[in-house]
Amino acid sequence: MTEVSFDRWYRPLATPLGLGPGRCDVSVAAGTLHVSMGWGFSADIPLASITDAKPAKGPFLGWGVHGWRGRWLVNGSSKGVVELTIDPPVQAKVVGVPTTLRTLLVSVTDPDALIAACSRN
Repeated sequence: MTEVSFDRWYRPLATPLGLGPGRCDVSVAAGTLHVSMGWGFSADIPLASITDAKPAKGPFLGWGVHGWRGRWLVNGSSKGVVELTIDPPVQAKVVGVPTTLRTLLVSVTDPDALIAACSRN
């Protein structure tokens, strides 16, 4: 379907930290969207809980895993970011610590594919 996208300049910084492309996943199986970025972020989101999926509006000035109060950005690029609204919220793990996830912004290589996969409820 798609994968987490990375700017060329960020790839050599993220990879040694265990957050690079080989440690990331965006996949759909059994009605669940799985998103992970190495040890920094992991979430399993039932597709039925994704109430909106759309291209996100930037600018995005951070790369990696950032968030607060249920809104998280997981990205290796400032391009191709998709915004997912989740209701009811789900539990995600940030650096292994459970947190509530209400909105996920994730940079992907094929935003249209992710939006389509999350819009088939």
